[in-house]
Amino acid sequence: MKRQFSVFLLRWLLNSFGLWLAVRLFGTGYAPTEIDHAFFVFLFAGLIFSLVNSILRPVVIILALPAILITLGLFTFIVNGLMVYLSIMLAPGLQMTFWYSVLTGIILSLINYVVSSLVELRYESTGKEA
Repeated sequence: MKRQFSVFLLRWLLNSFGLWLAVRLFGTGYAPTEIDHAFFVFLFAGLIFSLVNSILRPVVIILALPAILITLGLFTFIVNGLMVYLSIMLAPGLQMTFWYSVLTGIILSLINYVVSSLVELRYESTGKEA
């Protein structure tokens, strides 16, 4: 349980960073007036995305399974973009178009993949069992 919570916290922080990076790259949605306020906005948006991604995404993946199978998995980019778009709409002070949300979903997927790989490698190197 402790390991799962620490992985969730790590994903939350990295998702917040990924959202900040995407807003900076695509130049849409947020003009910070104070650096402290911007930090909390992206931290809250990262928390919303982490919760939406862990709770709602599995349901949407199951419902979109026919489209995912027909497109040989490419529809998962649209599902990831939908999760980002929903999270951005729920976060106060941020805006992003749907297609930029799809690109942001790709960025966040890469970040989460790297985190999952590093955590799994670290976990295997310690030799502990779950």
